[in-house]
Amino acid sequence: MSGGAWLLADMGLILCAQSIVKHLGLEYSSGQLVFFRALTGLVVMLPWILVSVDLFRRVDRLPLHLVRVAASTIALTAGFYAIARLPLALITVVNFTRPILTMVMAVVILREMIGPRRWIAAAIAFAGVVVAVSPGSVAFSWALLALLCAAFFGTGAIIITRLLNDVPTVVMMTFYTAGLTLLVLPLALRSWTPVTLADMAPLLAIGICAQVAQLCFLKAHRLASAGFLSVLSYLSLPLSASVGYFVFGEVLSFEFLAGAALIMASALWTVRRQLS
Repeated sequence: MSGGAWLLADMGLILCAQSIVKHLGLEYSSGQLVFFRALTGLVVMLPWILVSVDLFRRVDRLPLHLVRVAASTIALTAGFYAIARLPLALITVVNFTRPILTMVMAVVILREMIGPRRWIAAAIAFAGVVVAVSPGSVAFSWALLALLCAAFFGTGAIIITRLLNDVPTVVMMTFYTAGLTLLVLPLALRSWTPVTLADMAPLLAIGICAQVAQLCFLKAHRLASAGFLSVLSYLSLPLSASVGYFVFGEVLSFEFLAGAALIMASALWTVRRQLS
């Protein structure tokens, strides 16, 4: 059960970071928020980087690392923009489509073979997205488009990570945080808003929560099976819906709940097929 505890810690920290982004996202640009998140994460990682210097001498495939960082930068910037403007539960539900997007990209990029049952699951998930974001549930906006963009590019970054699965964790995370800091800096400077003293601690907390969450996620997957963690991860939906309702006053429509049920059923079926 220790692996499950680590995953619950990961979900709690991510939800904490998202809540801060939602609270501050209309005061500061998404680029500025991502910059603080990345820079803080890099500082948190610095001791680990310093004791692992030897691992960086054997780094290769730099173009692939750069593409991964670019995809992650787009995903995180678009995601932060969406979090500030959309219900937290909707953010979580659309993120549940990532296993399906991963499957499709694995066919196109990794040339993996996918059976008909998983294509059916993908169709069900797509139908769920259409229902969940229908006009009766969520009004179309740039934020919704940004959320879908974040899911697409975030999944692309995962696919590239598969191609780099032999790279040490500290190297992968350093490229991610350092590259993210550099790439998003021009965007942050373009729309920079002076930071008040009261907001400094929450801004730093975004990066600390996100970086520690990554470590909790990795720890969870070392201690528990993928099947158990995949099922447990669905607790993130009621958690995010609860925070959205009690903290931000977000009420979910019937259409949204129906679409969410389709997406979750599809993703659960996909996980079962992968493990069977």
